[in-house]
Amino acid sequence: MEWKNLLRGFAMGTTDLIPGVSGGTLAVVLGIYYRLLEAISGLFSKDWKRHWGFLIPLGLGMVTAIVSLSRVIEYLLEHHYAPTQFFFTGLILGVLPMLIRQADVRRNFGTKHIVVLLVGLLLMASMAFMSGDKDAGPQTTLTLWSTIGLFFAGWAASMAMLLPGVSGSFVLLLIGVYPTAINALSTFNLPIIFTIGFGVLAGFFFSSKAIRYLLATYPRMTYAVMIGLITGSVFVIFPGFVSGIGPTIICLAAFVAGLCLAMYFGSVKRTSATEA
Repeated sequence: MEWKNLLRGFAMGTTDLIPGVSGGTLAVVLGIYYRLLEAISGLFSKDWKRHWGFLIPLGLGMVTAIVSLSRVIEYLLEHHYAPTQFFFTGLILGVLPMLIRQADVRRNFGTKHIVVLLVGLLLMASMAFMSGDKDAGPQTTLTLWSTIGLFFAGWAASMAMLLPGVSGSFVLLLIGVYPTAINALSTFNLPIIFTIGFGVLAGFFFSSKAIRYLLATYPRMTYAVMIGLITGSVFVIFPGFVSGIGPTIICLAAFVAGLCLAMYFGSVKRTSATEA
């Protein structure tokens, strides 16, 4: 087994807790992105031993980070909501330069790509006006319908985790499940953890092949959709302006910190030749 993947997994698990910093992006930075897609889609192939040997330590590292750091995220959302959301906003915007470079927008994007980008932006931004109780507390019990909803929320988040620049935790935040997931992790609410977790595992397995196909066959259009959705997501996450000089400075500092962190990760260049 590739036990150095424990550290890689811990880093990816940390980023997957934070809306805006994508585990897929960090996998690119660490030089294991395409290896990760190959391993997930080949779990039950004839080469399964090599793929499991790659994924088990990676998964252990991710789980360790998610469980150990979830209380920190929950505390920040509960007691420092506005600065935390400004930090998330900075993270989301900071991912865009990396995606724009990867897609080589200036050279590769034509009219149809710009149209698709704008459609994705508008669709995502429109979700800011949809009814939803953003101040509602986390869900702590399960019903039949909530079980189904949380399962598919985990599925959707896992698809996002596999895409560079798209954060799985952001998807959970967008559809209102993020506080529930963080609370479940910090309180060890096993029914909810397992429900979302099984959705994530199912999404990883069934979506990895589709994502590999889209990125290989329609890379420009895939990036156009991703850039549009991420840009539009700012309208959903942005908490509004705060009043007072002190809170404004704190929120601005949080925004800049998030922006710089995401741009730092995005500035680290790796080539496919470095991917094991």
